[in-house]
Amino acid sequence: MTSGVVCRKGPGTQNRLGPSWAPLPQSPGGVDDGDALCLGVAVDSLGTILAVWAHPDDEAYLCAGLLALAVQDGRRAAVVTATRGEAGSWDEERWPPASMGQLRTEEMASSLAVLAVTEHYWLDYIDGTCDLVDNAEATAKVAAIITDVQPDTVLTFGPEGQTGHPDHLAVHRWTTTAFEQAAPSGARLHFSVVPAGPIEEQIDWLREINVFDANSPVIAPVDELSINLALTPELMELKTKALEAHASQFGPLVANHPKLADFMIEFNRHETFVLAATKP
Repeated sequence: MTSGVVCRKGPGTQNRLGPSWAPLPQSPGGVDDGDALCLGVAVDSLGTILAVWAHPDDEAYLCAGLLALAVQDGRRAAVVTATRGEAGSWDEERWPPASMGQLRTEEMASSLAVLAVTEHYWLDYIDGTCDLVDNAEATAKVAAIITDVQPDTVLTFGPEGQTGHPDHLAVHRWTTTAFEQAAPSGARLHFSVVPAGPIEEQIDWLREINVFDANSPVIAPVDELSINLALTPELMELKTKALEAHASQFGPLVANHPKLADFMIEFNRHETFVLAATKP
């Protein structure tokens, strides 16, 4: 059994970011400090994980550690990716747009292999067009996957899309509605957030280099996090390899912004979410 740090809201504390809420149960290992319950527990309490994202590499940045731990514990871990990242060329001579979809499909397979995740679904929408997709159609696709996987934990973007990208906003809408329609009783929906702390000092700079837009990210107080996984050195090594497998994205990003090289390590050392909903 693999352990990690998972911080959960205490009983009776409402999560303000989600459409609904339910108090999480106390754990024998927990210490109630009033508004928040922060416990070091086995991450297998998250059960089967379904992570729903927009582009290849979203999963590596936002939940690679959680996925890897699930697999290591023998739990089911599945990833949904809405597009194949066709619009993600940093250098059109080196990476012609016409071949980006195939390249990023291969990179995605390599990255998931690093994490030993074998269950992956493509929605096969075109990168940069998710806001034009019929919401009912896309929601039905996600709902069908939820019905098949029967997840205990669903991870996705919050209402600001983490970075403000229109594809992220669309995936948030689809997944939130699909969760309401198809998730099993007791399942929990979590939105990715940036935790309050030192990283806040870098937000303006990250907006300048277009990592975030003017309305993102959501900064969540640590005591409001539903998941706060601090990666061990071994997990951080896996996560870094998973990111590096997305070579057409991660390499150019760091090369174009050298300051990111060290910052990315700290930025990716924690995987943090808030509870948005618990299915009755």
